[in-house]
Amino acid sequence: MLILLALCPVATVAILLVLLRWPAKRAMPVAYALTAGVALFAWKMPLARVAASTIEGAIIAVSVLYIVFGAVLLLNTLQASGAVGTIRHGFLALSPDRRVQTLIVAWLFGSFIEGASGFGTPAAVAAPLLLALGFPALATVLATLIIQSTPVSFGAVGTPILIGVNNGLSGSPLVATRLAELGITQGEYLLQLAARVAILHGLIGTFLPLLLVCVITRFFGAARSWRDGLGIWKFALFSGFSFTVPYTLTAVFLGPEFPSLIGGLIGLAVVVTAARRGFLLPKTTWDFPPRNEWPAAWLGSLKIEETPVANAPGLLRAWMPYVFVGGLLVLTRLNTLPLKAWLLSVRVGWTNILGTGIKAAIEPLYLPGTVFLVVVITTWWLHRMPGSARRQAIGASVLTLKGTCIALLFAIPLARIFINSGVNDAGLPSMPLLLAQNAAQVAGSAWPLVAPCVGAFGAFIAGSNTVSNMMFSLFQFGVADTIGVSTLWVVALQAVGGAAGNMVCIHNVVAASATVGLAGREGTLIRDVLIPFCYYLLAAGLLGFALTR
Repeated sequence: MLILLALCPVATVAILLVLLRWPAKRAMPVAYALTAGVALFAWKMPLARVAASTIEGAIIAVSVLYIVFGAVLLLNTLQASGAVGTIRHGFLALSPDRRVQTLIVAWLFGSFIEGASGFGTPAAVAAPLLLALGFPALATVLATLIIQSTPVSFGAVGTPILIGVNNGLSGSPLVATRLAELGITQGEYLLQLAARVAILHGLIGTFLPLLLVCVITRFFGAARSWRDGLGIWKFALFSGFSFTVPYTLTAVFLGPEFPSLIGGLIGLAVVVTAARRGFLLPKTTWDFPPRNEWPAAWLGSLKIEETPVANAPGLLRAWMPYVFVGGLLVLTRLNTLPLKAWLLSVRVGWTNILGTGIKAAIEPLYLPGTVFLVVVITTWWLHRMPGSARRQAIGASVLTLKGTCIALLFAIPLARIFINSGVNDAGLPSMPLLLAQNAAQVAGSAWPLVAPCVGAFGAFIAGSNTVSNMMFSLFQFGVADTIGVSTLWVVALQAVGGAAGNMVCIHNVVAASATVGLAGREGTLIRDVLIPFCYYLLAAGLLGFALTR
């Protein structure tokens, strides 16, 4: 009965969003109320702790909305200045093939942004850019959700490993004993872990670009054909290797900070050069059907006007805002520079919410939303935008977020109640840990097959690979030690599964949809992304099972 009750929040979200296709702004309040009820009456969480978890989630939701607003405002600013049209023509000159554009913008540019910032920022940058290139809103979100997998374990300069796994394992007598037996420190353990995580991602992620373009052609092509995606298999695999080879080598030889950053940069340079020269490109060009044939479900409220803008910037000036975004994200995330510490020193939050020990804070200067706003203000000057165009961009951006606020203000508090349920008067472990413990009992020696699913489950609930690793790394370490297999490989499977879980977590789906003005299609997106999501978990589980024999 406890297992069924612990499953209720997850099952409710799945049923309402995926099966009944409710919009998130309707489904999440219902799921929140049910989760709070289970926490109060089955887990016997104190009311103050449920309320504190709700406040914590609301504070996190505000930070997410701030990021989304900045991303939408940047797109609206570039549209008003005429930069969107210039960028679109530049990509058409590079390749009019939508599959090539998907690989460059979503897979490679998105991976670079993930390496710099993480926390859903790739969707906030890449999805609006794809929309500006003429993609359907639904396709832009689907593409950017799929790529939030391979680069995620090393996102935000290695945060899921350096913060998530490290904090998850710290302070455990079992971990200290086993590391002492091996004669290594926890820092050395993390370096070995990063190499294994990258190897798993490299083996799985190389084929993800091909699956990405196949999903796009299957759901958004005139012929609804997988074959159209397979038609670019050579270039797609080349794009995969161009990222995963430098990515894996960086993790093995340099550690967890820069694999996604370096892989994204090298991949962009290699693949863009290859596209210009027509290397491995198919003879036929693939495009979406004419816009007047698109179903209403493909469209978002954010409109990209095709009308020319007087004094539109040239290609270099049009691209400079995105160059600034990438550069500022990197500069503000490097531990070797004093800028990061200075930005993090400005905090607004609550350190002991309602006396429960739960805390939440926002570092407003460090959030990617501030980077977006700085770039927007710079763009006003760089593109010589009049005041009327600036006000138009701001107004349109505010309107875009209206529906998203409700969904996020219930989705994230739901997740925090679920995670914080470990402190209760019933003497029970937290809901996610109870589910994981029972899964371990059922799986036994076959646990490596299941381990990635636990990581994905954590990310689905928490909306973060880092938090998933924090919740379950010690649990995974303990299970591996009990069944006598390598703890390094099992904890690596946790990290890989947690990265894959970012594809389907409600937090990311709602936030990514908001950046292109797409609301009410969250269930459709989760359903469509299940194919690459299941591929990732199955491949990781089979690899993990083979490597731990």
